[in-house]
Amino acid sequence: MSEPNQADLATLKAMIEAGQVRPVIDRRYPLSELPEAIRQLEQRQVQGKLVIVI
Repeated sequence: MSEPNQADLATLKAMIEAGQVRPVIDRRYPLSELPEAIRQLEQRQVQGKLVIVI
């Protein structure tokens, strides 16, 4: 693991603000399907982030 430093964080901030960094969302789940979302994570069947919609 690396230690964050001021210059790296400033570069990352600039990239996010410029739209060069975007999260990859695999799927959205309603809160009622939370157990299914957890199953997907446990089985390592996701290729991005899972979003729980409340």
